[in-house]
Amino acid sequence: MSGFLSSSIGRKISMSLSAIFLMVFLLQHFVINFTSVFSEDLFNSISHFMGNNILIQFVMQPILILGVIFHFVMGFVLEIKNRNSRAVGYAEYDGSANSSWMSRNMIISGAAILAFIGLHFYDFWIPEITTKYIEGDTSGMINGNFRYYEELVHKFQPLWRVVLYCLSFILLSLHLLHGFASAFQSLGVPSMRNKIIKTIGNIYAIGIPLGFIFIALYHFAIH
Repeated sequence: MSGFLSSSIGRKISMSLSAIFLMVFLLQHFVINFTSVFSEDLFNSISHFMGNNILIQFVMQPILILGVIFHFVMGFVLEIKNRNSRAVGYAEYDGSANSSWMSRNMIISGAAILAFIGLHFYDFWIPEITTKYIEGDTSGMINGNFRYYEELVHKFQPLWRVVLYCLSFILLSLHLLHGFASAFQSLGVPSMRNKIIKTIGNIYAIGIPLGFIFIALYHFAIH
């Protein structure tokens, strides 16, 4: 495995696979969160199931955390490798002419997204872990009702947090606009399918972050 990751092709393939894994998770995360817009009960039920399912908590959740860490570490490694391999005196290279803004600044958007994930963990994951495994309360209840919906709504009351979330999802969209197609390209997807993948990628990269922004604004506006 170490030999595979030490090669340029191995790093790119590993980066692509981790990206696809995280995009699948992001879609699933969006679908669950979106239920909070039209059904408090459904959102509470799904959240309680996800939060108390042994397979999800002790298998999928650690894999997800490792996947996030791996993807961003590998991203920084690839960026450093690419910069070091670039000829300093190559006068004909013009980044703005040969690549898009998104592809040239993936490291910046990636760092911002990583910071956002840290905030998201602080807002939701750490309190959840504290409640279940430190305080020992696995009921998911407070004052006779499930707490998940109320906790979600509470987080989207401060304007500064809503603005921060929206900006983070805009950066995520820019990151995905390049990263989606790039992930499949690195896996050797035939060029004839690139147009289809790019179209699907654009829909995903714009639609999912926009959906998350809508969720944040919706709960801020109605509560």
